[in-house]
Amino acid sequence: MKRTAQNRFKALTSACVLSTMATVAWSQSLTWLGTLPGGRYSEARGVSANGTVVVGFAVNAAGRERAFRWTASGGMQDLGTLPGYDRSFANAVSADGSVVVGEAVYVVYDEYYYFYFSSAFRWTAAGGMQRLGTLPGGGRSAASGVSADGTVVVGTAENAEEQWRAFRWTASGGMQDLGTLGGNESGALGVSADGAVVVGWAENAAGQERAFRWTASGGMQDLGTLGGNESRALGVSANGAVVVGWADNAAGRGRAFRWTASGGMQDLGTLGGNWSYASDVSADGSVVVGGSGRRAFRWTASGGMEDLNTTYASLLTNGSVLIEARAISPDGRYIVGWGDNAATRGYEAFLLDTGPRCTAHNGDVDANGCVDDADLLAVLFNFGSSGSNLGREDTNCDGTVDDADLLQVLFNFGSGC
Repeated sequence: MKRTAQNRFKALTSACVLSTMATVAWSQSLTWLGTLPGGRYSEARGVSANGTVVVGFAVNAAGRERAFRWTASGGMQDLGTLPGYDRSFANAVSADGSVVVGEAVYVVYDEYYYFYFSSAFRWTAAGGMQRLGTLPGGGRSAASGVSADGTVVVGTAENAEEQWRAFRWTASGGMQDLGTLGGNESGALGVSADGAVVVGWAENAAGQERAFRWTASGGMQDLGTLGGNESRALGVSANGAVVVGWADNAAGRGRAFRWTASGGMQDLGTLGGNWSYASDVSADGSVVVGGSGRRAFRWTASGGMEDLNTTYASLLTNGSVLIEARAISPDGRYIVGWGDNAATRGYEAFLLDTGPRCTAHNGDVDANGCVDDADLLAVLFNFGSSGSNLGREDTNCDGTVDDADLLQVLFNFGSGC
């Protein structure tokens, strides 16, 4: 009788282990987004909050870059370009995936030089691609970021003196020049969820480019460097408190940074090379993504800088490589960028689903409506794990699978069964 009970427990344990492994494998996935018909290159630059919409650009059969909007059901949609322009790039997307911003471009060549002209755009399914114009007297513009609800757009535009300036656009207020840090030029590259905080680069009085953080009340703030001369801010958290980008260190090497008002600019290191850059950050500021030495990375305070090619090696086949992580969803689950897809022998946009992030619950780890042995074993098998990317085993979302999570399961054992 005792041996039979032990055998049943072993069988239950094995089944639960396999179930847990299957769930993990199912919840993590890598999708190569392909290219436009006849093209051989694509790059993802933005992702919606739930990971169902990805935007970027892809080269078409004529060799022209075109903004795209990708969905799992519809594939890659060519968003076209503005009248008189032959290229376009989508740089960001609203939280629900309905608003896309970027730039339309045309290039003029002569015998020795080429000149490009660009116009910032805002796209919706109902209105198509709408030109946002430029600053008074200027000619060119480009949109780089958009608020969560799609109503605030930021980017770079020329003024009457043909100087690039960071701008903030709304339908009611038009395009606002955000100024500089004492120099001539600036550019906006990111915006907070509510559109109140803008980040980017601006020249100081010495003509050096510096990362900035702008608010209506405080104006443009110089975020400094890591001991070198220049820096750029590329992304900002939902509430505007955490800024990421790259900055020169004392040796003149560009390094990924994470900035807060209390901690200043933190060097995030590299993946072993001389340089790195941070492209985007999760809504709460805890997860940073970017590139280092042609390898996409994810950074967290507990785990440091990790090579996504190592962490998700099981999803990469035939020597494929994730080269750059360009954007991350607000919850930190979805990461998009571009890489080398060995299967097609080309560079392609990718969508990486890292799996569900922690959501506080009553101990139902596998979310099947019943708190039972499977949930208990899932916590036990992950006991002692820590970090900001834990799954539902961290039942109270405190960053560690420990006694508190075990007790959560035990106190609710049998619920819903």
